[in-house]
Amino acid sequence: MGSSVSSGSTLPPQWAGRSFGKRSQPISGQSTGRVWGVERWLVRRLLSVIGNPPIALVLWDGEAIGHAAPKARVKIRDRRTFWQLLSNVYLHFGDAFSDGRIEVEGDLLEFLEIIYGAEDAQPRNRLAAALADWRSKPRANTLGGSRSHIYHHYDIGDDFYRLWLDREMVYTCAFFPSPAVSLEEAQAAKLELVCRKLWLKPGETVVEAGCGWGALALYMARHYGVTVKAYNVSHEQIRTARQRAKAEGLEARVEFIEDDYRAIRGRFDVFASVGMLEHVGADHYRQLGEVIHGCLRPGGRGILHTIGRDYPGCLNAWIERRIFPGAYAPSLREIMQVLEPRSFSVLDVENLRLHYALTLQHWHERFEAVAPRVEAMFDAAFVRAWRLYLVGSLAAFRTGSLQLFQVLFARHGCNEIPWTRQRLLAE
Repeated sequence: MGSSVSSGSTLPPQWAGRSFGKRSQPISGQSTGRVWGVERWLVRRLLSVIGNPPIALVLWDGEAIGHAAPKARVKIRDRRTFWQLLSNVYLHFGDAFSDGRIEVEGDLLEFLEIIYGAEDAQPRNRLAAALADWRSKPRANTLGGSRSHIYHHYDIGDDFYRLWLDREMVYTCAFFPSPAVSLEEAQAAKLELVCRKLWLKPGETVVEAGCGWGALALYMARHYGVTVKAYNVSHEQIRTARQRAKAEGLEARVEFIEDDYRAIRGRFDVFASVGMLEHVGADHYRQLGEVIHGCLRPGGRGILHTIGRDYPGCLNAWIERRIFPGAYAPSLREIMQVLEPRSFSVLDVENLRLHYALTLQHWHERFEAVAPRVEAMFDAAFVRAWRLYLVGSLAAFRTGSLQLFQVLFARHGCNEIPWTRQRLLAE
């Protein structure tokens, strides 16, 4: 079904030029010279700045600097890598970890939680934060840019994602009624929760911006009797979604359109965006608001489901550069730039941060179980890169560095809304 990757294939073309994709095995130390005194001082200074967490850095000559009983040891294999880290730790740590020039001895998740927690505990320096954001500024999500960015992440082959996502291939935060339920049950519960929040009624029309492999659109049509137009610029995902609609006999009620959200035309009762706002970019929030304004009927309502932050700031530079080009996680205040200019009324805001942490835990466990198959598809550096992406994201949600917002909104003056939240909790 719509797969471009099979066992034994090489890296997909959009990943082949990665700086960390040139080696499939960790490299040996490239510099075995003595560690300079200034380098020792810089390591101690770096650890001091982040509160001397219980970690140790092991330099290329074997010298360990840091906590006497560390919970994790970070081995830096050569001098060049060390100086790259000092120049831009957020970017170069990911690259060096991926190609084996850095190794973490100990639990990777615990190490990243320690680092994120230590960073969050430090007073926020506005100048340093502004400089970091300037260096990590995401690439522009123009029409062409968005297509290229989505192609980079989502069109690397359905076989890859099918290995570790749930059966419906939902690649967004699940909703766990209980932490003990399976990922499949939690993703189905998320789809149901979104539908209940939108108060869907049979015969209504829905437009979805950024539909993934089509799970939500198909669920809405199947269980709520609505008609859906779903937009997505990922060729692989749209192809699979269309095949699923045909197989389920839902072609007449769900139309999957391979196009950008800015191309949405027509009038609808409901607007849905689950996991797409991260790919819009803050510079285009007002434009998205205009699109929503232009397509929602009087009395219309909608939902924005997005990864977010407690305050404005760019994503980790390595994530934006290597994994999710053009990605940006907004604060709640920034999300209002979509809604306020056209006087949309916010009806409900919910933060599902810990639900996303548990979702990522499931994804990571499933990914590790199939890591040998992923390496056979791509290479060892690809496996390490995705391991760092999944574990780093899990650590970010656990420590509160990232949030998951669901913002429900309606046209100004809309009175056809639920009187209480009781329906959301109904069995």
